[in-house]
Amino acid sequence: MSDHAKRVKFLSGNEACSLGALAAGCRFFAGYPISPSSEIAEFLSGQLPKVGGRFIQMEDEIASIGAILGASLAGAKAMTATSGPGLSLMQENMGFGMMAEIPCVIVDVMRGGPSTGNPTGPSQSDVMALRWGTHGDHPAIVVCPASIKEVYYGVVDCFNYAEMLRTPVVLAMDEITAHMREKIEIPAQEELTIVYRKKPSVKPGEAYFPYQPGPDLVPAMADFGEGLRYHITGLNHDKTGFPTGNPEIMEEGNRRLLEKVEVNKEKLLKYEEYKTSDAEVLVVAYGSTSRSARRAVDDARERGIKAGLFRPITLYPIPDKALQAAAAKAKKVIVPEMNLGQYIMIVERVLGHSVPISGVNLVNGEPIQPSRILSAIVGE
Repeated sequence: MSDHAKRVKFLSGNEACSLGALAAGCRFFAGYPISPSSEIAEFLSGQLPKVGGRFIQMEDEIASIGAILGASLAGAKAMTATSGPGLSLMQENMGFGMMAEIPCVIVDVMRGGPSTGNPTGPSQSDVMALRWGTHGDHPAIVVCPASIKEVYYGVVDCFNYAEMLRTPVVLAMDEITAHMREKIEIPAQEELTIVYRKKPSVKPGEAYFPYQPGPDLVPAMADFGEGLRYHITGLNHDKTGFPTGNPEIMEEGNRRLLEKVEVNKEKLLKYEEYKTSDAEVLVVAYGSTSRSARRAVDDARERGIKAGLFRPITLYPIPDKALQAAAAKAKKVIVPEMNLGQYIMIVERVLGHSVPISGVNLVNGEPIQPSRILSAIVGE
């Protein structure tokens, strides 16, 4: 069987993430070991050199994201992987990547916090940090898989979104998804849709404006070393890339960072609906918690309760219209999370006060059992 043929493997989430990144074209990884993401770095340290890629273990997470931003500017598809404390250190450079419009992928394997917290247990503690961790108004694209297959395809999606929209993109897993193992059929390479950044049509010596947006609001991107010279800064800048204090240009530039995601939103949104068509009790869950929620919905149905599950796979941007439609007949909404209430604030914002919304929350390093969610469904 050729290397490009389909093959069945029994993989952990971290292994599937690594293989998916390679299939997406990742050829540079810089990172610092941190539980529960370390297997990604370990795996890629051995595999990247085999495909002409580069692996660097950096001195910390600040240096790690700086390295992948630089590698991306030089033309490489680049990725790093971390967990909560490392994500905190990366936030400033994540903002720089958003402002300078540098595509890259950050894998965040969530663990308990604050601070060092619980390094080896599951959590969903980074959900709000992934949306608002860096300061200012900035775009956020976050994919949250719940199975090994979704991890593989999810990281491919992340690279595609990053390249398409010129922005950092996050794959968010919790420790359970990262370390559990499932059978997965690895697709042949030609079956995958792989996106590459839009390149400028101008030649060296001709005028090149690195931040001149196209019809999709995304500028074409030249790689450093190709002969087109341009300026990179985290300051507000005009189409030349040089800083500006012009209020109109600053306003337009800041708004465009969000609008380029908004106008392409339908290309990004993925979600699952399970028994929602007649659901009077809607459970909104993501990541590994959604697996417990699905069981709880089935158990509730056996009791004659019309329960359903809405699972956002794309956490951000928010699949708001789909969530509103799923909750149309609901008399109450339940949001189970391995935190003390984070994505529930998003659900409340989308659904408003039209229906009672409550959370099922656990922060003891253990998964939320289906029985806890079922109790909330039946009102025990």
